[in-house]
Amino acid sequence: MGSSVSKVPAQVSGTPDATSSSESFDEKRFVRSQSSASPTVGSSPLATDGSISLPNVDAWESAASADPKIQLTRTILANNNLRTTLVSRPAQVAIPHVFNHEVEFKTAPVTSQKSSGRCWLFATTNVIRYEVMRKLKLKEFQLSQSYLFFWDKLNKSNYYLELSIENADLPVDDRLVNFLARDPISDGGQWDMALNLLETYGLVPQPIYPESYHSSTSSPLNTLLKLKLREHALTLRALSSSLKADHSISPESALSALRAKKEELMQEVYTIMSASLGVPPKPDAAFTWEYYTEDGKYAKWEGTPLQFYKAFTAKFSPSESFSLINDPRNEYNKLYTVNKLGNIWGGRPVLYVNTEIDELKQAIVRSIKAGQPVFFGCDVGQFSDSSKGVGIMDTDYFEYEQAFNITLGLTKAQRLDTNESAMTHAMVISGVHVDEQTGRPVRFKVENSWGEDSGVKGHNVMSDKWFDQFVFQVVVHKSFATKEHVKIFESGESVVLPAWDPMGALA
Repeated sequence: MGSSVSKVPAQVSGTPDATSSSESFDEKRFVRSQSSASPTVGSSPLATDGSISLPNVDAWESAASADPKIQLTRTILANNNLRTTLVSRPAQVAIPHVFNHEVEFKTAPVTSQKSSGRCWLFATTNVIRYEVMRKLKLKEFQLSQSYLFFWDKLNKSNYYLELSIENADLPVDDRLVNFLARDPISDGGQWDMALNLLETYGLVPQPIYPESYHSSTSSPLNTLLKLKLREHALTLRALSSSLKADHSISPESALSALRAKKEELMQEVYTIMSASLGVPPKPDAAFTWEYYTEDGKYAKWEGTPLQFYKAFTAKFSPSESFSLINDPRNEYNKLYTVNKLGNIWGGRPVLYVNTEIDELKQAIVRSIKAGQPVFFGCDVGQFSDSSKGVGIMDTDYFEYEQAFNITLGLTKAQRLDTNESAMTHAMVISGVHVDEQTGRPVRFKVENSWGEDSGVKGHNVMSDKWFDQFVFQVVVHKSFATKEHVKIFESGESVVLPAWDPMGALA
């Protein structure tokens, strides 16, 4: 998924450059100092009732019209898109699509999630297909994103109805109940949710379970499913109330009756999904996949989806990979999870090890140098241009501050706190340019899932500054993480964030 254009740069007004040296800038301390600053006193508003008065407008217009730069900006923007007009040419030149470390094996074709929010499934399968293509010597190949999409959507429906049973005693307008009902089967997801699907259902090549209209354009299906699921949730709430009113029924018997009813209701969900997406292969049912190798020779693979998954993930097993995040609102070197977030009921919870931004970068460098691409989550719409032939993600890309005489000063933590930023998109890092003198990464090669016409043949270049501000998560194999981070992850002792926390955003 993606978000709209942002309004925030990397530079924090009145502070050191937070992006040039993460070691010299303490964002948590800056946020505390800003929040404790004394308010300005002694000045009086023109409108004492809090409205916008005409004297207000006169004063603002007087200031704007007296500024020659603003007058020029008005002339230019009256007939031009500010995003294309205010692009910084120096920024375009300064960040080439050239990298001194890339994953050696190249995959194809460029994938496209089309009109759906399946970026996390595309990022997951795009990482795994490297090993499939290398082992089988393929010129082009895609894993079936739709296969994972089907099982994810079916399980999210079940997950929501289980939560409806679990929270049946809460009022329907309770904040948690209301939040869970807002988007119970989002197309988006997180790494641990993808892992749950992989370990339970495995993988198949795309020809075995190809795209359908509603996997590529998911909105009509989602609308119908959400309508039914909300109705089903109310049915289960009513049944729960009646069962609890009968004191002769034990809690265990009541739960059993509720789950039996839920399974009856899930029949409708399955019927809608299988008609719209097609009946998927069972994870333990054998299939035969016939294909040509890169030199045109016939070959075939036979086995189950679970066997296919295990056969091509032995080197860097997804089950041995985990998420490092950078969330400056919360304490570093701790494990976090998000309440009520998941897809498979009883599956692995969503887990994050929170750490400094440089730790994420160094883990990426180690992974890329070892030939392993990296799944990552970011706020893609912020200060980026994915138009054909451009593909730039850089905080210096738009000259908003210069054009409007403004300072855009939110920190990364403040953007999270004010809903200005969150993980909105998952992609793959397949290359990095490292400064030969400092050993620090300068820019990153990003493989997107928006088709061949996005960026430079489906790829973007991401600056180090953009990474600091808008990358929140990278998924790395334990062998590329520090021992300390692996220990934190394996401890299982997590801080639980509320369901509506920004870290619960689904890429």
